[in-house]
Parts: sequence; C-alpha cells; structure tokens
Amino acid sequence: MATEEIRKRVKAIIAILKKAYPEARVTLNFSTPHELLVATILAAQSTDKKVNEVTKGVFKKYRSPEDFARADPKELEQDIRATGFFRQKAKSVIESSQDIVNLYGGKVPDTVEDLTALRGVGRKTANVVLGAAFGEPALIVDTHVLRVSGRLALADPGHVAKKDADRVEQELMDVVPKREWTNFSHLLVALGRDVCTARNPKHDACPILHLCPTGQAALATDTQPVLPTKSEPAHGAL
Repeated sequence: MATEEIRKRVKAIIAILKKAYPEARVTLNFSTPHELLVATILAAQSTDKKVNEVTKGVFKKYRSPEDFARADPKELEQDIRATGFFRQKAKSVIESSQDIVNLYGGKVPDTVEDLTALRGVGRKTANVVLGAAFGEPALIVDTHVLRVSGRLALADPGHVAKKDADRVEQELMDVVPKREWTNFSHLLVALGRDVCTARNPKHDACPILHLCPTGQAALATDTQPVLPTKSEPAHGAL
C-alpha cells in the first residue's frame, strides 16, 4: 500500500479511536519528569497497576534525583522488588539519577538524545518522558503498539515479528502526523489492552475493524491473526 494511502487510513484510525478512548493517556502515576522516568523504568515487564502500587511508597521515600542517586542498591532493590527484574531496574534507576545529578544539575533533560545518553534509559523510556512529562511529540513503541501497528499494516511485518521497536518507530513517524505522535501511541495502547489483545482479539468489538487488514482477513477465513505467535509480556509505560 502506498504511503499516502496509509497516511489517510491513519488519520481515519485516529479520528475513530479518539472518540472510542477520549481519556487515553499514560497511566503511570507521577508528579515530576524524574518520577515518570523512574516509573517507566520500573514498568518494563510489569504492569502500570503494579508499578503505581510500588511507587506510591517509593516516591515518598526518595523525593528527588539526588535521593535516588545516593540510594543503597540493596535497599532500593527491596523497595521495588514487586515490579520484577528488580536488580537491573535498581541499577538503571540509580545510574540514570546519578547522570541527571552530575551532568544536568538534577534536572531531567528534555531531548531524546540527552535522555537516551543516560545510563539505563532506552528510546522507549525517553519517548514516554518526552511525551507525557514535557509535552513533546514522541512515538512510544511498546508491546501493544508493536502488535497493533503490525496488525493494522502500518509497519513492516518483519520488523514487528522481530520486535524491532526502533525501526517500527521510524516507520510510524513517517505515516502519523507529528502533532499526533504521543496521542497515537496512547490510543493504540488503549485499543491493544481493551480489544486488540495478543490472544483472541475481539474483532466484533473493534471500532476500526473496517480499517484493519489483519482483522478483515481473519474474519474472512474465520481464523485468528498470525501475529504475534506467542504471548507477550505486559508492559506499562503508557
């Protein structure tokens, strides 16, 4: 399908999903850019609900980047243990906080280049912070966005199958209006959680079924979509 055709379909998808999910937004609780950075790191391989339960106490104990930078690794590991992968997450939180303190005077940087230069911060985390904390257009490609954009044929199937989030992000940037990047991400996450689930997507409840090649093919053949072939871990971030 030609790029211009995809862009037109994307605009129609956005218009419908805005009506279906008017409250779509990041569901991690935060009050500062740094809190969102920490919460997003903790959300890897976890759920926003679990992360919000954990950060309710963590953000009272550690109130600034300086507090996290000075945190005892073993103690922080126990504080965030319920989110899973707590050793690596504690390391990422501490090291990124140290970089923020040492390189940026305790203020979270507001460009994707500077954010991804922080230890423990990947492009997805950087885009969550840019979009939700700083209001900058940012395409956030998590497992939901990977899955749904693949089913909608908005990204290369090979890149989706390999879970190549960086390439899918670049492809979506080319067909989604820049002003809609952040909201588009939240809308696809909302649809992915509610209807376009990894297993047994609810085609009969999908508001954009007529715009979805995979859904149309599945109904025509009375089979389920091929992508993905195995279950995906839930990821928060949005």
